[in-house]
Amino acid sequence: MANESSSAKRAPIPQRGPQAPRFIVIEGPLRVGKSTLAKVLAERLHARRLYDCEDNPFLADFYKEKPGSAFRAQMYFLMERQRRLREALAVANLNLNDEELKLYDRYYESLAAELPAPDLVIYLQAKPEVLRARIAKKASRDEAQIALEYIEEVARAYEHFFFRYAASDLLVINTSEIDFVERSADLQQLLRRLQDPVKGTQYFLPLGPSE
Repeated sequence: MANESSSAKRAPIPQRGPQAPRFIVIEGPLRVGKSTLAKVLAERLHARRLYDCEDNPFLADFYKEKPGSAFRAQMYFLMERQRRLREALAVANLNLNDEELKLYDRYYESLAAELPAPDLVIYLQAKPEVLRARIAKKASRDEAQIALEYIEEVARAYEHFFFRYAASDLLVINTSEIDFVERSADLQQLLRRLQDPVKGTQYFLPLGPSE
């Protein structure tokens, strides 16, 4: 699925601890909250936020499943936002045919060689039905056409990609029970967890609001 990703790169200012990450990448499927979290972290960390554009001209055709639209949408994202290549490759494997994937891989390898590895990856995940509800709530005409079955495939692609991920420290956050985009208390709970250091792969399953 042609999708978006966000990252926050710390400004070159003194840090309190030698292990503080300078280059943070936020990954996850559509409407999981990447842009919101990147914006908040950039403000809190006095960082420069790098994010995907939201005006991909090929997305409308992609959501309508027009032939060739997946490749055009992926290539547009690839060229416009090089700093989200890892997630792009994982999702490209889901949407492109063999010949398209070979061509895509050539561009990927060329561009990836010039990019710094992140110090920390924050992988936001949620149940497919939760993502579908959030997509419907946004009421985007193009996104509303996305089937639950496809969202499930995308979620599995992310899980498969990050299952053995070891290129940097990784924090996996399940957001199924919280909505830090809409609820301030949920956001504060998430930010409290992010104050603690991450080493290796760690998981965080935040609790939703009490009834």
